[in-house]
Amino acid sequence: MIYHQVSFIEMRVIGCLLEKEVTTPDQYPLSLNALVNACNQKSNREPVTQLSELAVQDAVNALVERGLVTEITGSHSRVSKYQHRFCNTEFSDLQFSPAQTAIVTLLFLRGAQTPGELRSRSGRLHNFQSLEEVTSALQSLQTQTGGPYVCSLPREPGKREQRYQECFCSESERPLQGDVSLTDKSDDHTERLKARIVELEAQVETLNARIQELENASGL
Repeated sequence: MIYHQVSFIEMRVIGCLLEKEVTTPDQYPLSLNALVNACNQKSNREPVTQLSELAVQDAVNALVERGLVTEITGSHSRVSKYQHRFCNTEFSDLQFSPAQTAIVTLLFLRGAQTPGELRSRSGRLHNFQSLEEVTSALQSLQTQTGGPYVCSLPREPGKREQRYQECFCSESERPLQGDVSLTDKSDDHTERLKARIVELEAQVETLNARIQELENASGL
C-alpha cells in the first residue's frame, strides 16, 4: 500500500483520470488544462477546490515519477496528455472490478460516503442494481489481498448508514470536513513564483548591463 499512498491533490488527480476514462473516453487522456478543470469542477467534487495549474502539474509530475500516471505525447500535438496507471492496467498490481473501480473513484472525488450515497452517485461510472451490490463491493475492497483499500468510519449520531473512506490518502493530507476552500497551499506557490520573478528580473538586468558594455566598447 505504501507505493499507492497519495496526497490529497494526487488523489484528486487520479480520481479525475479514472472518472474521465469512463465518462468521456473520447476526451481521454487529459491535457493539463483539462485535468485542472476536472480537479476544480464544481459538481461531483467534495470539497470543491481552486487548485492552480502549478499545483496540479506538481502532483502529476510526482505521480509520473512513481509510475502511477504516464505522459502521452502525440505526433500531431505539442500538448502532453496524461493517463493513469493506478489500477486495471498491465503496469499496476491493483486490479479492481468495474463496481470496485466506481467506488474507489467516487471516494477519491467526494470523500467518505454511505453505501446509499455511492449507489445514487455512481450512475455514469457503474450501474449498481441494488444496495447489496454496493455493500458487497465495499466488503471485497476491505478484504482483498493487498488491502484494505477502504475502511468503515464510526456511525455518525442519528445516522443509519456508516460511511466508508478510501485507505490511500494519509490522514494528515485529508482536508477537514466541511472545508470547501482548499486552494493547494497557494501561499507557498505564490512565494515560489515571486522568487522566480525576482531571479529572472536580476538576470535581465545583468544581460542589459552586458549589452550596454558591448555597445560602448564597439562605439555604437
